[in-house]
Amino acid sequence: MYAAGAAHAHKASSVALLERVGAGDVDATIDAEVLQEILHRYRAIGRWADGRRVFDLALALFPEVLPVGVDAMRHARVLMDRYPALAVRDAVHAGVARAHGITTIISFDTDFDVLAEVAREQPV
Repeated sequence: MYAAGAAHAHKASSVALLERVGAGDVDATIDAEVLQEILHRYRAIGRWADGRRVFDLALALFPEVLPVGVDAMRHARVLMDRYPALAVRDAVHAGVARAHGITTIISFDTDFDVLAEVAREQPV
């Protein structure tokens, strides 16, 4: 959403990362919760047309979306027990990563830094 949004300190790095993903230089995926967040945010701010566009672009760039299944939710629950300050959505993303053997999350969100189970990389 930083890449598609207005001017922001994270915009250039986000655009650069997505360009590298599109070029095949970075092996990356998203989970279904990312798509839910796009839908939620753009509907909430009254920019549904932009939300549809961002959603469609995300699916074009990441055609294989990881499901948020029961294994991911079990991992999320364990992570929430282990890290009481971890936000639910962050736990879900990390749970999906764990359920699919992914060891790194690319995010500006430093809340992921508390996790021993998944490393966070800053988008560059």
